[in-house]
Amino acid sequence: MSHLLSAADLAHEIEGVVVLDVRWALTTATTSAGRADYDAGHVPGAFFVDLDGELAGPAGEGGRHPLPDPAVVEALARRAGITERSRVVVYDAKESYAAARAWWVLRWAGVPDVRVLDGGYAAWLAAGLPVSTQEPADRNGDFVVRPGQLPTLDAAEAAQVARNGLLLDARAPERYAGEIEPIDPVAGHVPGAVNSPTSAWLAEDGTFRKDLAEHWQRVADGRGDGTGTVGVYCGSGVTAAHEMLALAELGIDAVLYPGSWSEWIRDTSRPVATGPQPG
Repeated sequence: MSHLLSAADLAHEIEGVVVLDVRWALTTATTSAGRADYDAGHVPGAFFVDLDGELAGPAGEGGRHPLPDPAVVEALARRAGITERSRVVVYDAKESYAAARAWWVLRWAGVPDVRVLDGGYAAWLAAGLPVSTQEPADRNGDFVVRPGQLPTLDAAEAAQVARNGLLLDARAPERYAGEIEPIDPVAGHVPGAVNSPTSAWLAEDGTFRKDLAEHWQRVADGRGDGTGTVGVYCGSGVTAAHEMLALAELGIDAVLYPGSWSEWIRDTSRPVATGPQPG
Protein backbone atom coordinates (compact mmCIF):
# COMPACT_ATOMS: atom_id res chain seq x y z
CA MET A 1 0.00 0.00 0.00
CA SER A 2 1.25 3.45 -0.88
CA HIS A 3 1.95 5.90 1.90
CA LEU A 4 0.76 8.69 -0.40
CA LEU A 5 -2.74 9.83 -1.30
CA SER A 6 -3.92 12.08 -4.13
CA ALA A 7 -6.26 15.01 -3.58
CA ALA A 8 -8.98 13.22 -5.54
CA ASP A 9 -8.65 10.10 -3.41
CA LEU A 10 -8.79 12.13 -0.20
CA ALA A 11 -11.91 13.92 -1.40
CA HIS A 12 -13.52 10.56 -2.15
CA GLU A 13 -12.95 9.16 1.33
CA ILE A 14 -12.80 12.30 3.45
CA GLU A 15 -15.81 11.35 5.58
CA GLY A 16 -14.04 8.24 6.78
CA VAL A 17 -10.60 9.59 7.67
CA VAL A 18 -8.96 11.88 10.23
CA VAL A 19 -7.27 14.80 8.48
CA LEU A 20 -4.39 16.74 10.05
CA ASP A 21 -3.06 20.07 8.73
CA VAL A 22 0.66 20.38 9.53
CA ARG A 23 1.51 23.57 7.67
CA TRP A 24 4.72 24.94 9.10
CA ALA A 25 6.95 27.96 8.49
CA LEU A 26 10.09 25.98 7.72
CA THR A 27 12.28 29.00 7.05
CA THR A 28 11.72 30.50 10.48
CA ALA A 29 11.10 27.27 12.41
CA THR A 30 7.90 28.70 13.89
CA THR A 31 4.29 27.66 13.44
CA SER A 32 2.72 31.11 13.45
CA ALA A 33 2.50 31.34 9.68
CA GLY A 34 1.16 27.79 9.49
CA ARG A 35 -1.64 28.58 11.91
CA ALA A 36 -2.55 31.74 10.01
CA ASP A 37 -2.71 29.77 6.78
CA TYR A 38 -4.94 27.18 8.43
CA ASP A 39 -7.30 29.87 9.72
CA ALA A 40 -7.52 31.36 6.22
CA GLY A 41 -8.62 28.04 4.73
CA HIS A 42 -8.01 24.32 5.06
CA VAL A 43 -9.29 20.92 4.00
CA PRO A 44 -12.77 20.57 5.55
CA GLY A 45 -12.66 18.82 8.90
CA ALA A 46 -8.87 19.07 9.24
CA PHE A 47 -7.30 19.64 12.65
CA PHE A 48 -4.33 21.98 12.87
CA VAL A 49 -1.15 20.44 14.28
CA ASP A 50 1.66 22.53 15.78
CA LEU A 51 4.84 20.83 14.57
CA ASP A 52 7.12 22.47 17.14
CA GLY A 53 4.76 21.91 20.05
CA GLU A 54 3.13 18.57 19.21
CA LEU A 55 5.54 16.71 16.93
CA ALA A 56 8.79 17.66 18.67
CA GLY A 57 10.09 18.20 22.16
CA PRO A 58 11.86 21.35 23.37
CA ALA A 59 15.22 22.07 21.76
CA GLY A 60 18.17 20.97 23.86
CA GLU A 61 20.69 18.16 24.14
CA GLY A 62 18.59 16.09 21.76
CA GLY A 63 18.83 18.71 19.00
CA ARG A 64 16.48 21.36 17.68
CA HIS A 65 13.52 19.01 17.12
CA PRO A 66 13.94 15.97 19.38
CA LEU A 67 11.23 13.36 19.62
CA PRO A 68 8.08 14.61 21.34
CA ASP A 69 6.82 13.55 24.75
CA PRO A 70 4.52 10.56 24.09
CA ALA A 71 1.86 12.18 26.29
CA VAL A 72 1.80 15.20 23.97
CA VAL A 73 1.32 12.98 20.92
CA GLU A 74 -1.43 11.08 22.72
CA ALA A 75 -3.22 14.34 23.51
CA LEU A 76 -3.01 15.33 19.85
CA ALA A 77 -4.35 11.96 18.72
CA ARG A 78 -7.26 12.10 21.15
CA ARG A 79 -8.09 15.72 20.24
CA ALA A 80 -8.38 14.63 16.60
CA GLY A 81 -10.47 11.58 17.48
CA ILE A 82 -7.89 8.99 16.46
CA THR A 83 -8.62 5.41 17.47
CA GLU A 84 -6.91 2.11 16.74
CA ARG A 85 -9.07 1.80 13.62
CA SER A 86 -8.60 5.32 12.26
CA ARG A 87 -7.18 6.10 8.87
CA VAL A 88 -5.17 9.31 9.19
CA VAL A 89 -4.18 11.67 6.38
CA VAL A 90 -1.66 14.46 6.96
CA TYR A 91 -0.76 17.37 4.72
CA ASP A 92 1.19 20.62 4.68
CA ALA A 93 1.42 23.50 2.22
CA LYS A 94 2.97 21.69 -0.72
CA GLU A 95 6.21 19.71 -0.46
CA SER A 96 5.21 17.41 2.44
CA TYR A 97 8.30 18.16 4.53
CA ALA A 98 6.29 18.84 7.70
CA ALA A 99 3.61 16.30 6.76
CA ALA A 100 6.27 13.61 6.53
CA ARG A 101 7.40 14.45 10.06
CA ALA A 102 3.80 13.92 11.23
CA TRP A 103 3.60 10.68 9.22
CA TRP A 104 6.75 9.39 10.88
CA VAL A 105 5.98 10.55 14.45
CA LEU A 106 2.46 9.14 14.41
CA ARG A 107 3.68 5.78 13.17
CA TRP A 108 6.50 5.83 15.74
CA ALA A 109 3.76 6.42 18.33
CA GLY A 110 1.79 3.39 17.12
CA VAL A 111 -0.86 4.85 14.80
CA PRO A 112 -1.13 2.04 12.25
CA ASP A 113 -2.56 3.77 9.16
CA VAL A 114 -1.08 7.16 8.26
CA ARG A 115 -0.77 8.58 4.77
CA VAL A 116 0.37 11.86 3.26
CA LEU A 117 -1.57 14.04 0.81
CA ASP A 118 0.87 14.17 -2.10
CA GLY A 119 1.40 17.78 -3.10
CA GLY A 120 -0.21 19.09 0.07
CA TYR A 121 -2.79 21.82 0.29
CA ALA A 122 -1.59 23.18 -3.07
CA ALA A 123 -2.72 19.95 -4.73
CA TRP A 124 -6.09 20.18 -2.98
CA LEU A 125 -6.61 23.72 -4.28
CA ALA A 126 -5.36 22.83 -7.76
CA ALA A 127 -8.02 20.11 -7.92
CA GLY A 128 -10.71 22.73 -7.26
CA LEU A 129 -11.85 21.04 -4.06
CA PRO A 130 -13.78 22.85 -1.30
CA VAL A 131 -12.08 24.54 1.64
CA SER A 132 -13.26 25.52 5.10
CA THR A 133 -12.41 28.12 7.74
CA GLN A 134 -14.22 26.24 10.50
CA GLU A 135 -12.09 24.49 13.11
CA PRO A 136 -13.60 21.17 14.17
CA ALA A 137 -14.46 20.54 17.80
CA ASP A 138 -12.34 18.12 19.81
CA ARG A 139 -13.41 14.54 19.15
CA ASN A 140 -12.15 12.88 22.33
CA GLY A 141 -10.48 9.87 20.77
CA ASP A 142 -9.21 6.97 22.84
CA PHE A 143 -5.91 6.18 21.18
CA VAL A 144 -3.14 4.98 23.51
CA VAL A 145 0.34 5.92 22.31
CA ARG A 146 2.97 3.18 22.19
CA PRO A 147 6.23 5.01 21.47
CA GLY A 148 9.09 3.25 19.75
CA GLN A 149 7.11 1.45 17.05
CA LEU A 150 9.71 2.62 14.51
CA PRO A 151 13.45 2.19 15.10
CA THR A 152 15.77 5.18 15.49
CA LEU A 153 19.50 5.88 15.43
CA ASP A 154 21.48 7.69 18.09
CA ALA A 155 24.73 9.47 17.26
CA ALA A 156 26.94 6.42 17.76
CA GLU A 157 24.66 4.26 15.64
CA ALA A 158 24.52 6.92 12.92
CA ALA A 159 28.33 6.92 12.79
CA GLN A 160 28.29 3.13 12.48
CA VAL A 161 25.78 3.26 9.61
CA ALA A 162 27.97 5.83 7.86
CA ARG A 163 30.84 3.31 8.04
CA ASN A 164 29.03 0.05 7.37
CA GLY A 165 25.79 0.95 5.61
CA LEU A 166 24.47 4.06 3.92
CA LEU A 167 23.81 7.23 5.90
CA LEU A 168 21.98 9.91 3.91
CA ASP A 169 22.24 13.63 4.71
CA ALA A 170 19.03 15.25 3.47
CA ARG A 171 20.23 18.86 3.64
CA ALA A 172 21.10 21.14 0.73
CA PRO A 173 24.55 20.51 -0.84
CA GLU A 174 26.04 23.76 0.44
CA ARG A 175 25.11 22.92 4.03
CA TYR A 176 26.35 19.36 3.65
CA ALA A 177 29.67 20.65 2.30
CA GLY A 178 30.00 23.14 5.12
CA GLU A 179 30.07 26.10 2.74
CA ILE A 180 27.23 27.78 4.66
CA GLU A 181 25.32 27.01 7.84
CA PRO A 182 22.39 29.36 8.45
CA ILE A 183 20.97 27.59 11.51
CA ASP A 184 23.44 25.46 13.45
CA PRO A 185 26.69 26.75 15.01
CA VAL A 186 28.93 24.22 13.21
CA ALA A 187 29.00 23.52 9.47
CA GLY A 188 29.72 20.23 7.76
CA HIS A 189 28.40 16.68 7.87
CA VAL A 190 28.78 13.32 9.60
CA PRO A 191 31.90 11.68 8.14
CA GLY A 192 30.92 9.02 5.64
CA ALA A 193 27.41 10.36 5.08
CA VAL A 194 26.21 10.75 1.49
CA ASN A 195 24.44 13.94 0.47
CA SER A 196 20.87 13.37 -0.77
CA PRO A 197 19.00 16.70 -0.79
CA THR A 198 15.35 16.35 0.14
CA SER A 199 14.27 18.69 -2.64
CA ALA A 200 15.70 16.33 -5.26
CA TRP A 201 13.03 13.74 -4.44
CA LEU A 202 10.27 16.12 -5.56
CA ALA A 203 8.70 17.19 -8.83
CA GLU A 204 8.15 20.88 -9.53
CA ASP A 205 4.54 20.76 -8.31
CA GLY A 206 5.59 19.52 -4.87
CA THR A 207 4.53 15.92 -5.40
CA PHE A 208 7.01 13.07 -5.17
CA ARG A 209 8.78 12.48 -8.45
CA LYS A 210 7.53 9.57 -10.55
CA ASP A 211 10.99 8.05 -11.06
CA LEU A 212 11.77 7.46 -7.38
CA ALA A 213 13.41 4.10 -8.05
CA GLU A 214 15.77 5.53 -10.65
CA HIS A 215 16.60 8.47 -8.43
CA TRP A 216 17.33 6.11 -5.55
CA GLN A 217 19.79 4.15 -7.67
CA ARG A 218 21.67 7.36 -8.46
CA VAL A 219 21.72 8.38 -4.79
CA ALA A 220 22.81 4.97 -3.54
CA ASP A 221 25.39 4.49 -6.30
CA GLY A 222 25.60 0.79 -5.60
CA ARG A 223 25.66 1.16 -1.81
CA GLY A 224 21.92 0.72 -1.20
CA ASP A 225 21.85 -2.93 -2.19
CA GLY A 226 19.81 -4.12 0.77
CA THR A 227 22.75 -5.66 2.64
CA GLY A 228 23.30 -2.78 5.06
CA THR A 229 21.26 -0.35 7.10
CA VAL A 230 20.07 2.84 5.42
CA GLY A 231 19.89 5.79 7.81
CA VAL A 232 18.71 9.35 7.21
CA TYR A 233 19.38 12.63 8.98
CA CYS A 234 19.05 16.34 8.25
CA GLY A 235 19.48 19.48 10.33
CA SER A 236 17.03 18.64 13.09
CA GLY A 237 15.13 15.51 12.07
CA VAL A 238 12.19 17.14 10.26
CA THR A 239 13.00 17.07 6.55
CA ALA A 240 14.82 13.75 6.95
CA ALA A 241 11.40 12.21 7.53
CA HIS A 242 10.50 13.30 4.00
CA GLU A 243 13.30 11.15 2.62
CA MET A 244 12.15 8.34 4.89
CA LEU A 245 8.74 8.62 3.22
CA ALA A 246 10.24 8.48 -0.27
CA LEU A 247 12.23 5.40 0.65
CA ALA A 248 9.17 3.79 2.22
CA GLU A 249 7.39 4.21 -1.12
CA LEU A 250 10.18 2.07 -2.57
CA GLY A 251 9.80 -0.56 0.11
CA ILE A 252 13.04 0.45 1.86
CA ASP A 253 12.87 0.41 5.66
CA ALA A 254 15.32 3.21 6.43
CA VAL A 255 16.05 4.36 10.00
CA LEU A 256 15.80 7.96 11.16
CA TYR A 257 18.45 9.72 13.22
CA PRO A 258 16.05 12.09 15.02
CA GLY A 259 18.68 14.29 16.64
CA SER A 260 20.39 14.81 13.29
CA TRP A 261 23.12 17.40 12.76
CA SER A 262 21.87 19.72 15.50
CA GLU A 263 22.39 16.93 18.03
CA TRP A 264 25.59 15.54 16.49
CA ILE A 265 27.51 18.80 16.96
CA ARG A 266 26.58 19.18 20.65
CA ASP A 267 29.41 16.80 21.47
CA THR A 268 32.61 18.51 20.31
CA SER A 269 34.48 15.20 20.35
CA ARG A 270 32.44 13.96 17.39
CA PRO A 271 34.23 14.38 14.05
CA VAL A 272 33.00 16.79 11.37
CA ALA A 273 33.64 16.43 7.65
CA THR A 274 33.44 19.21 5.06
CA GLY A 275 33.48 19.33 1.30
CA PRO A 276 31.23 17.73 -1.33
CA GLN A 277 32.36 14.15 -0.68
CA PRO A 278 31.52 11.83 2.26
CA GLY A 279 35.10 12.20 3.52
